[in-house]
Amino acid sequence: AAFIDAENALDPEYAKALGVNIDELLLSQPDYGEQGLQIAEKLITSGAVDLVVIDSVAALVPKAEIDGEIGDSSVGLQARMMSQAMRKLAGHINKTKTTAIFINQLREKVGVMFGSPETTPGG
Repeated sequence: AAFIDAENALDPEYAKALGVNIDELLLSQPDYGEQGLQIAEKLITSGAVDLVVIDSVAALVPKAEIDGEIGDSSVGLQARMMSQAMRKLAGHINKTKTTAIFINQLREKVGVMFGSPETTPGG
């Protein structure tokens, strides 16, 4: 199994207590979103693992956003990155029968009067 820890928050001791075999777990902590998704793609296409967990979609920040200045507009960058990645990965996941788990966050939009105020980052 592989764990792509985009949040840099994996606690090995807690994972071990939950029954995760840390010694057999492939762990990656990517610097930016595209890197994490490229690692996932390589792991999936290689067929070397049967499970890939990405934690989390919200933490897969595009390189352009990381390299930019605080306050720069980055509207839609993450959603486009995720959309492209899912189109690329879907066929590989099916072909290799790899299980891919994408963890995301549920956030609430402030001031929504009608409809659901819940939203997920990254599309």
